[in-house]
Amino acid sequence: MAHSLHTERSIHEMLKDTPPMNESGSAIHSGTEGRPFMPPNSLPLHNHSAPATPMTQTSPQNGMDAGLLRTGASKIDSIKNWSISTYKCTRQIMLEKLGKSQRTVDSELEAQIEQLRETQRKYLSILRLTRAFSSHFHHVVVTQHALAEAFADLAQKSPELQEEFTCNSETQRNLTKNGELLLSALNFFISSVNTLCNKTIDDTLLTIKQYEIARVEFDAYRMDLENTKPELPQSPVAEEAQKNFSHHKELYEKLRADVAVKMQFLDENRIKVMHKQLVLLHNAIAAYFSGNAVALENTMKQFNIKLKAPNATTGSWLEQ
Repeated sequence: MAHSLHTERSIHEMLKDTPPMNESGSAIHSGTEGRPFMPPNSLPLHNHSAPATPMTQTSPQNGMDAGLLRTGASKIDSIKNWSISTYKCTRQIMLEKLGKSQRTVDSELEAQIEQLRETQRKYLSILRLTRAFSSHFHHVVVTQHALAEAFADLAQKSPELQEEFTCNSETQRNLTKNGELLLSALNFFISSVNTLCNKTIDDTLLTIKQYEIARVEFDAYRMDLENTKPELPQSPVAEEAQKNFSHHKELYEKLRADVAVKMQFLDENRIKVMHKQLVLLHNAIAAYFSGNAVALENTMKQFNIKLKAPNATTGSWLEQ
């Protein structure tokens, strides 16, 4: 019993002198109570003798952000310039309609532009009427073809009238053949005039539209310059107004020259195209309605119009 008490006392004294242990079994030294124990391998390494090296390489994310900022700034500037220009042009148009602003006028060029628009309107009217004629005539040709087939069928089934039915069938077949030649000539005429009106003339009218916009901008910035100079002739605002005026004046003069050149070439091309197409239309219609099949075929060859194959199916006038 005494031996057991002595042994417990010895163990108690040993535990008293032993520092407390943490969960991992390591001793907790003085001054570390309340803080978790960090092994030497987990402590951050600090080299106080060497200064920290600054980063000189830009990260991809930073480069992307800078690019987005530049793009955004560029778009904002574009929107700003567009808004200012639109405001000035709208104001200029309103002042011109109210008679409070002078408008730059090129009388000769504007007369030519108006004549071109009138020519396009008349050609479009011819194109519409020719399409209607082609459509109606197509139905006539289809009817003649059906009539020729009906006469041929009756010639086989009516021996007493076989000669008469056969004669009428051949007549309708010839009319169908010549009618298809005339349809080809009409479609060629329609295609050429359509290209002239809706492509060639429209291309010139597009340049004319750009010229008219440039004219409005030129007058708008000219008015700004005239209103700025009397008040602040040497100010940065006046210099900026002079710079904008010079830029739009140069653009206006360039487009005016482009319009003049395009209209000259267009007029020459229009005369050549319409001369050829009008001669074709006249010769084809005259040969068909006079019953001159040889002249009709020669007209098709003269203008290099491809003829339909003998066994080809006649398509609708829209397809042609």
